[in-house]
Amino acid sequence: MTLPRVIRSEWIKFRSLRSTVSVLGAAMVGMVVIGLLVAYHTRQLNASIQPDDAVPSATLQGYFLGQLLIGALGVLFVSGEYSTGMFRSTFAAVPTRLPVLWAKLAVFVCVTAVAMVAMSVVAFVSAQALISGYRPGYSLGDPGVLRVVIGTGIYLTIAGVIGACIAWVVRSTPGSLVTYIAIMLVVPGLLGSVFGRWGKDVAQFLPSEAGGSFVGSIRQPVTLTPWIGLLVMALWAVVGLAVAAVRLTRRDA
Repeated sequence: MTLPRVIRSEWIKFRSLRSTVSVLGAAMVGMVVIGLLVAYHTRQLNASIQPDDAVPSATLQGYFLGQLLIGALGVLFVSGEYSTGMFRSTFAAVPTRLPVLWAKLAVFVCVTAVAMVAMSVVAFVSAQALISGYRPGYSLGDPGVLRVVIGTGIYLTIAGVIGACIAWVVRSTPGSLVTYIAIMLVVPGLLGSVFGRWGKDVAQFLPSEAGGSFVGSIRQPVTLTPWIGLLVMALWAVVGLAVAAVRLTRRDA
């Protein structure tokens, strides 16, 4: 059983499950729809428009929904086999186990990265086309825009990998989803609201806050610089994969 054959097997699993196709499709559509809605409501600049809604990243706010859906996609792609018991067959075919981890990672990253980077570009271009009918907009060639647009797709892909890593460790769909939402959304907000400045200093190193600094056009107070933020978020995914690999090889199916 070679790695390319394991990858082929995981690709068949991915595209044959309605849940994975539906969740990925919803994330793609959501990016464009939300981008157009933001563009429509900010087509005329006035005093009520917040600064964050008049910058290039404003029309990519669909990533807030996207991180939930793509995170859930990463969880389902892994935990679904545990809930059905299919992993027993998978590990019987691939007893060394680690190739299954790398194969799932390869399939998930390739599909998600291509889909979400493409839809980030589509969402941005279509939204700016709508805005340009009312006021000057932005183009991909403007300073910092390409980083924000491509970075949104990269952010969502890494978020999904983190969701998958959690599923490898927790092995339960509900438990993995709750853990993912807590890490990505709940804990950063609690740290800032409960512990004040100290909490915000810590929260900036959590994956959603770190990655958020990479996909934002305006740097918020107490946030990392864009490229450092991307590096920190990527380190979360790398550490998560390392923990998943250890758990996978040391724990029964």
